[in-house]
Amino acid sequence: MSDTEKKIADTRGQFMQAVQEGRELNDASWTACRIVLTTQRLVLISDGKRQISLQSIDRIADRHDVNQASAGVSNYVALHMGEDVVLVSAGEHEAFETDLYRASLNGEIILVQHPAVEGGVVQDTEWTKGRMKVTDEALQLALADGQAVEVERADIGGLTIEDKTVSGEERTVIEVEHTDEGISVETHLAGEEFHATVLQVMLEESAERNQADLDLSSTERRVIMALHSGVSPFDIPSFVGIDIEQSEEIFDRLIELDVISVVRERTEVQLTTKGRRVAGENISEQ
Repeated sequence: MSDTEKKIADTRGQFMQAVQEGRELNDASWTACRIVLTTQRLVLISDGKRQISLQSIDRIADRHDVNQASAGVSNYVALHMGEDVVLVSAGEHEAFETDLYRASLNGEIILVQHPAVEGGVVQDTEWTKGRMKVTDEALQLALADGQAVEVERADIGGLTIEDKTVSGEERTVIEVEHTDEGISVETHLAGEEFHATVLQVMLEESAERNQADLDLSSTERRVIMALHSGVSPFDIPSFVGIDIEQSEEIFDRLIELDVISVVRERTEVQLTTKGRRVAGENISEQ
């Protein structure tokens, strides 16, 4: 290990060669191993030692089931390297995934547009460079203009992936919705293909955990959309066309479902991550 290389994780787990030279290995099986992750490589130690340079990884994905053995393991990462795919599953897999994201992204530069959207309104914000840092709780961005942006992984309400022209090049753009000082914003991220794929997997995983799957009435959804667009909770009855008692009942139900949270007793509320997700789904349907 060189002086500049640092160990990030050392744990137990298993790995599987799922694809070799473009051919899926249907008879592949898991091999128990020690997993050592550094800032430069991943080392899988069993009877022998397999070293995977982080620079050789083209893409990180969450699944690549080639047989029942792979499908039977709930948590693993699929590392795509040219025509090869290696699956790696760690004992403390969530922590290992974060360590892998950290090894892949920390200190790397990405293009950032923040805020691209604020309170539902598109902003005329220029793209700027940002240096990335991954923690257990957030993606932190130190922007060239001096801003410090934090995207909390538990606060992601929606995620959209699009191909756009950024700085004269066709790039994958990740549009992530979260909050900044209590206001719904979108931060747009664009960078090298590998960094974009790692960010996509990391942020999609967080967004799926926060996904809203709720049985809401049309009136409840109108209340959510009104809050999302900036209507004061006190103005909801007249804005939506319901009486005060009904609005109180709806607030109580949405609080119980964790769609809104109480800011100040009794009726000042704000949307939670689930609530913003519902609002985003409604916008998409319109």
